[in-house]
Amino acid sequence: MKYEIILFDVDDTLFDFKMAESHALHNTFAQFGLPQGATEYKSSYDEINSSLWREAEEGLITSAQLRVERFKRLFTVHKLDFNPDAFSAAYLRYLGEGAFLMDGAVELCDVLSECRLAIITNGIKEVQTSRIQLSPLRHVFEQIIISEEVGYQKPQAEIFDYAFTKLAISDKSKVLMVGDSLTSDIQGGNKYGIDTCWFNPSGKTNTSGIQPTYEIASLMELPSSVLSMPPVLNHTSLEY
Repeated sequence: MKYEIILFDVDDTLFDFKMAESHALHNTFAQFGLPQGATEYKSSYDEINSSLWREAEEGLITSAQLRVERFKRLFTVHKLDFNPDAFSAAYLRYLGEGAFLMDGAVELCDVLSECRLAIITNGIKEVQTSRIQLSPLRHVFEQIIISEEVGYQKPQAEIFDYAFTKLAISDKSKVLMVGDSLTSDIQGGNKYGIDTCWFNPSGKTNTSGIQPTYEIASLMELPSSVLSMPPVLNHTSLEY
């Protein structure tokens, strides 16, 4: 097989972040007495949060600052009288419960059991660690590289340096980066000199100028279309 080591992104690649986020926002707003707040302020939150994560990718803000700053800005815009630190703490606690998997994630990791699998994720340590540990994938990965621990975000080369050191990788041609983000996963892998696979389940048009080595619409496609392995069977052998 061409690739011996598969580096996976977490959010919206193996784990359904949108579902986890919805769960966390709903429960946090409900806890603070606004049960409709998640619906009412979701689009505004998405805009603020996305902008801040782009800044984090560029090294302009840390994840420690981001976790509270997004709620400060949201509450300022909508004149909400909540403590952003307390709100953020509750939100992260609920987010850490969101171990919702993408379709085919368990089956895929089962089929790839002969490969070395690792996580490289932009995220908050306690949230990502909790979600992975609550899932049936908790024993699958050789290393879990989280940007907050490393101090660098994808697409920065330093987080890949760290991953390669932890995994003792010397041959870049044996490594594949799989993720849903063109700007972090694919651009980061491309710049580092490793092959990349863009997971694009919604069929987005790529106008970024960032070109992945491969593109798949479902996780089920990865073994047969990219790795020259038998297709993923519709079964689950990993258990909670």
